[in-house]
Amino acid sequence: MHIHDYLTAIAERITAGSPHFLHNGTAWETCRKEKQQQFHTLLGLDYYLQQPRTPLRPQVTRVHQRTEYRIECLYFESLPGLYVAGNLYVPHGAVAAPAILYLCGHLPGQKVRYQEHARRFAELGFVVLILDTIRSGEVFGLHHGSYNSGHFNWISKGYSPAAVETWNAMRAIDYLETRPEVDAGRIGATGNSGGGSMTWSLMAADDRIQAGAPSCSTGTIAAHVRERTIDYHCDCTFPINAWGWEMIDFASLCAPRPVLIAAAERDSLFSLDAIRDFYARLKRVYSHTGAAENLQLVTHPGAHGYAPNTRRRISQWFLRHLQGREISCAEIADFDGHVESSATLQVFVHGCPANDRSTSAHDWFIPKARMPEINTPQELRETKRQVVAHLRKYSFATFPQPLPDPQPLLVREYLYPTLTIDFTYKPEPGWQLTGRLTYPGAEVQPRPAVIELLNPTDTRSDICKSTSMLKGALPNWIHGSLSPRGTGDTAWSPHQQWNLRRSAALVGRTLASLRVLDTLQGLQAIRQLGGVDTSQLYLAARGEMAIVALYAALLDGNLSGVLLKDLPATLDQPGDMDGTGMAPEIINALRFADLPHAAGLLWPAKLVFIGRTPASYQWAMDLYERLADKGGWWRVESLTHWRPKDI
Repeated sequence: MHIHDYLTAIAERITAGSPHFLHNGTAWETCRKEKQQQFHTLLGLDYYLQQPRTPLRPQVTRVHQRTEYRIECLYFESLPGLYVAGNLYVPHGAVAAPAILYLCGHLPGQKVRYQEHARRFAELGFVVLILDTIRSGEVFGLHHGSYNSGHFNWISKGYSPAAVETWNAMRAIDYLETRPEVDAGRIGATGNSGGGSMTWSLMAADDRIQAGAPSCSTGTIAAHVRERTIDYHCDCTFPINAWGWEMIDFASLCAPRPVLIAAAERDSLFSLDAIRDFYARLKRVYSHTGAAENLQLVTHPGAHGYAPNTRRRISQWFLRHLQGREISCAEIADFDGHVESSATLQVFVHGCPANDRSTSAHDWFIPKARMPEINTPQELRETKRQVVAHLRKYSFATFPQPLPDPQPLLVREYLYPTLTIDFTYKPEPGWQLTGRLTYPGAEVQPRPAVIELLNPTDTRSDICKSTSMLKGALPNWIHGSLSPRGTGDTAWSPHQQWNLRRSAALVGRTLASLRVLDTLQGLQAIRQLGGVDTSQLYLAARGEMAIVALYAALLDGNLSGVLLKDLPATLDQPGDMDGTGMAPEIINALRFADLPHAAGLLWPAKLVFIGRTPASYQWAMDLYERLADKGGWWRVESLTHWRPKDI
């Protein structure tokens, strides 16, 4: 199976099964609240929602009076130093009026480019707060991540810019609730493109939004992967999808509140079939809640963006659901062409405050796991238990449960010059991978075995013979190899990797996590084949596969040791912008255990570092020293220099 066909099949299965949250006999609101809390965790907002909210410290920098409303240029801090700039449009005489939060798409000069929407809503009697994002407005944080900046490490962090934008929007609601002009029980949200995506995300995360109208932001995971429309989306479109939810499942958290889906029929980012499929499936949720009329779809025949009929329908939607007024679209005027200058709408006249933290939000917004203090075997075992449980739940949750029988199959035995056995195994349905065991003699005799994970860059010569890592080392041991996906016969072109890495994360996987599964199943296949002393089974790997070996060993829990060469210092480093090179990311791993953390938790398994070892692993070495009554660690220039005394 080709990897893209596999990811497409997974995506189509996810979409075909949606909505996933309807259960007979379960009260919808109980189910929705539980899933909403899980959504907060996927976004990484659970950390902030469990703490008191910090002061907003709002500041109005300028006010402009107009005939029917005034414009307040303002900012607030959604977290200390995380500044959010916006324009507040307040109709004259407004008291306890309904409000609309307008979330901008990713056009430069955002609140300037989308100002006509805010003005039209204000003229219709709504208080409107239009917000910049952290990238394209007056603050300049990173937004694109893996899209064009090589920040695939955001996946390992569990970070999507959707988290910051959703949090900023939630704090904007906090601010609107402080304004006497606003009725806090009548707040809506809308936006186009990236602003539409944030409308979905905000409504799913925060029940205070009473009505929504996302525009040009609706599609299925199946279409995104199959048709490769994911290629046109920056990272904020998607939460970190650790559990393989469908976008429809996220949207179902909005039910039964009113949502008008606005869409373009010739949108390059969302296919029309996917939009209609999304709408039909989400309609089942609304029907289940007895509010089918609260979900509607309006389309226009043009490209990505608004059209006069969609703008009027959105205005009509909010008039109906936030003001209780029924007005025909013909009675609602479209834009009049008036435009305020960017200088007029600018909030930070003298530039952003000196302590602005938006530019580094991707570094700190999702807290990373700290190296724990461990002094006894009991403390280590408990820490390991917790870390492994979290990794299984939040990083490897889409593994088949239970893991299927790998069905090892002996392909051939031959002497060249010693006995070699080639075999195949199945890590999951649809895949057949290869492995090899080479004995030091001519007969099958149980001996200690070291199993090397082959790399995507390994050549046919590497696959057919011992690699430089094992060559000449441990001569009386069985030398084995496994070819995880993307190596050997299942290799793919490096030019496909950018799309594959993003598509895999969208369906709750990564290339590295798939290889962890392949490794676990390959080890199980070797144990089933026999002819190996499974009480002395070691795993060896180089470069990006050393990452796979660490997490596979941690999950396996029964290996005697891990031999690692050219090991990266951390998962928290960006890669190549085009997605080529290593693919080390593992969903949410940095929230629970970075590479040095995982290495230390392998105790009492033996830990062998070959060649240069990054300083970040000193924690693991020190831990092994403190718990030195068992296990051991070595740092050697070559594996030929390693002589474990007790073997």
